[in-house]
This record gives sequence, C-alpha cells and structure tokens, in this order.
Amino acid sequence: MQPETWKPPVELSQQEEQIVKKIRKAKLFVFLRQHRHELLDEAFQEELASLYRKAERGQPPVAPAMLALALILEAYTGVSDDEVIEATVMDRRWQLVLNCLDTEQAPFSKGTLVAFRQRLMEAHMDRRLIERTIELASQSQAFGPRALRAALDSSPLWGAGRVEDTYNLVGHALKKVMRVVADQQGRELIEVAQEAGAEVVCETSLKAALDRDWDQGGQREEALGLVLGVLQAVESWVQTLQQEEAQLAQPSLAIAKQVQAQDVQVDEKGKASLIKGVAKDRRISVEDGQMRHGRKSRSVRVDGYKRHVLHDLDTGLIRAVGMTPANAPEASVTEAISADLERQKVALKELHIDRAYLSSHLVRERSDDLQVYCKAWPVRQGTHFHKQAFALDWERQLIRCPAAQEMPFVPGGVVHFPKETCAQCPLKAQCTTSVRGRSVSIHPDEALLLELRQGQQTPEGRSKLRERVAVEHTLAHVGRWQGRRARYRGLRKNLFDLRRCAVVHNLHVLARSQALSAELQAVA
Repeated sequence: MQPETWKPPVELSQQEEQIVKKIRKAKLFVFLRQHRHELLDEAFQEELASLYRKAERGQPPVAPAMLALALILEAYTGVSDDEVIEATVMDRRWQLVLNCLDTEQAPFSKGTLVAFRQRLMEAHMDRRLIERTIELASQSQAFGPRALRAALDSSPLWGAGRVEDTYNLVGHALKKVMRVVADQQGRELIEVAQEAGAEVVCETSLKAALDRDWDQGGQREEALGLVLGVLQAVESWVQTLQQEEAQLAQPSLAIAKQVQAQDVQVDEKGKASLIKGVAKDRRISVEDGQMRHGRKSRSVRVDGYKRHVLHDLDTGLIRAVGMTPANAPEASVTEAISADLERQKVALKELHIDRAYLSSHLVRERSDDLQVYCKAWPVRQGTHFHKQAFALDWERQLIRCPAAQEMPFVPGGVVHFPKETCAQCPLKAQCTTSVRGRSVSIHPDEALLLELRQGQQTPEGRSKLRERVAVEHTLAHVGRWQGRRARYRGLRKNLFDLRRCAVVHNLHVLARSQALSAELQAVA
C-alpha cells in the first residue's frame, strides 16, 4: 500500500511551546518544527509516496515525510540508526519534530528507516531534499531569483574501510572466503581453514603468523609466495564446494585475485614480487572496494573519497554536491554538478574555483555568459625570457618573440622557433641555451589564463578571488556534520550522506535568515 499524507499540526501546542523555550542551542529542531509543513508539503509528500508500489493488501507504510525528517536529524546530531530509534522515545526534541510527544513506542523501526533510505538512494530522491530547501528559500524575499554566482571546492573524506598492504589485503579476502563457507556449513572457522589449507590467513595477525624479517627483501618475497600459494589452494578448494557455497565464496575470492593482479608481478623464472609503484586504480580496502589512494595536495594524502560542494555566493546555500574517489581529478565531478543545476533550471553567471577545476567541462565548454574566477598557474621565472615575454595574436593565431619573430600557434600545442633564426638572434643568450631553438607551450585555455593573470594584477580582481573563501567555510560546516571519516562504505551511500548534510547546512542558513529578519522587525 502507498502511505497516507502526513498532516501534523502547524500551530504549536502549549506543551510544544514549553519545549521550544527550553531548547537553547540545537535550534534546528525548532526551525524544523515550525517549517516542516512547508519543507514537506503535500506535493513533495506525493513524490515520496511514489517510492512505494501500490498494493491493496498489507499495512500502510510509515509516512515517508516523517522518515525523511528522521534522516535529516540523524545527520544533524551524528547518531546511528539504533540511536535514532532510541531518540524518538527518549528525546523530546526529536518527538517535537516528528509529532510523537510522550510516545512510549518508537513510531518506526530501524528496518523501516534503513529500507526508506535505500528507496531514496535508488530513486535519487536525496537530491530532491536539497532542491526542496532551495525551493523553500526562493519563497523568501531574502533569497529571491537571481543569476547564480557560485564557488566550487572539495575536501577529503577518509574512507570507512580498513586500508591494508598487499599481504593483508589478500589474507583478509581469503579469510572472508573461509568465514562465509563456515557460516553456510555451520562449522568453526579454523576447521574450514584447515580443510582448505588456509590456516595462516585465519590467524589474528597474518604477518605475525608468517613471522618474517620484513626489512629483508628476500624474506618479503618468500612470504608473498606463501600467501599466493594459499590463494591458489583456496581457489582450487572452492571448486570442490557445492554450487551455493561456491557462489557465496566467489565475491571475496575475486577480491583476492584482483589484488594479486594489481600488485604482483611474476618473472620468467616464475618468482613473484611486488610491483614497484602504485597501480592506476589500485584497490586499497577489502570492505570498501571504491576507496582509493589520492591527494588533496602534495602534503595531504587521502585514503577514501573527495566531497565537492557548489556554494551560492549570494545566499550561502549549497546548490549541488558531488562525491568522487580520492584518485579522481577534481574536474571529473562537474558533469554531475551541471546535471543537478539543470534540474534546478538555473544557469551559472560566475564560477569561482581553484586550479584543479580548470580542466573541467564547465570551463572548457563555457558560454560567453559565464565568468570564471581562479588564480592562474604561475609563470616560472628563470634566467631567460619567460612565457609572458611572448605576445599572442589571437586573431591571426601568431606568437611573437621578444626579437619580433612570428610563428603560428595552436592552443594545446608547442611552438618551435627555427634553430637557424634563434642561432642568429642577438637576444639568444637571454632566451635559450638550446641548439634546437626556443620552444613555447600553449595551454589549451591559454586565453583564459592570460585573462586570469591580468585580473590578478588589479585590486578589484584580487577582491573577486577572495570571494571563493566562502566555499571553504561551507566545507568546514559540512565536515562538522559529516565528519572527517565516512559514515558508510561505498560511493553512493556517502553521496547520500553528503546530500543530507547539505540539507542541514541549507536549513541552518534559512534559520539564521529568519532569526535576522525577526530581529530587524523587532528593532523597527
């Protein structure tokens, strides 16, 4: 059956007014109680109801609007699913928002909450929650319609899965094979491991069980060969299992083989050794297969993900968010960001970014109406003429050197001045030491970089660049609720978590705006 529309009272009762007066810090509870009927209006509740299939039998589901509020409060307070159920019975602030004051029984179960969250993610309705906060803001004079001026930035999110080296990754995956088969057969883990010839990977510590001097290269290779031998033995053993048991073991076995393929090389003599360097898309965790090694900067390494936030510079609202593996370039998120903006029927007028996003499609495929603000890549200053000493004629597609020699250029290419011309040039000593002549690389967005460098030379341009600081503050706010480490495993679930944290941020912005308006009216 489809759920009925949730219609809690709009006006506060006398009991609710007393509770509101006692809430000192967590003001979002008060704001949600006062505006839940606007955020979750009947039209949006019909959208949420569409997540459930129509059926004539059975009990009607719990109102999805109530469950949506519970998920928002879960992100706001940082509690677990179990603690949500407890809070609906023990915390009067939760009861105030969910319209269940003085209840002695939770209005929904943990399973109901988890199932609703899964429905939201499958239908991408978590994105609609962000859109609803923007629609709610648009009804206020303080957040009227205007061209979008936005800043885009990212921050690291460490993954929830355990990061392990090659030995432990293979051992962990094989131990999971043993565990799933043992559970299926109702036997002890060690008993199944002995049958498969994999006792070593079921020890508390694999490296302690191997007992090698890990500073010695030969002993490391010997240990690797032993672990790979266990992998081969387990692979053969799985083939002897019944079909159902073999199917349950295959996912974990596939992880072990994936790690072997990405990290191990075998020479002509059949000797296995670890590959030097890191594979391009190396798996780093057994439990979370989408976590990756990455870098936020030269000094900050990330094992997990990067969260991206598009911040509205005029309203302070988050318009869209994105989540990528830590090894993905920042620019790769912009297509998903653009898709979210298209759903909101809004066009960018200004985009404030850092250099990591300069290769994004938002910049490469920008229209004439979009103004990009970003610090340009610095020009290396050496003992010879730097790149800016060469003049670019964009109409004729010619580059002119300090000695007035001209050559055609193509964006993204490299210009090579003739070595004969350079050899006879009186400025050669100031230009190049190469016997092949001077060469100049032209960036694919060289025209934009020139424009950005010119903007940095003026006080107005530098003031514009400083506006991007606002998105860094927003990322800090989101990080306060989502945390430094991911709550969930997997890209999609963490995107859901980021979206609801964005909802919490937007509701805070709306609440502050409402409080400011009330103060101004009181003064007037």
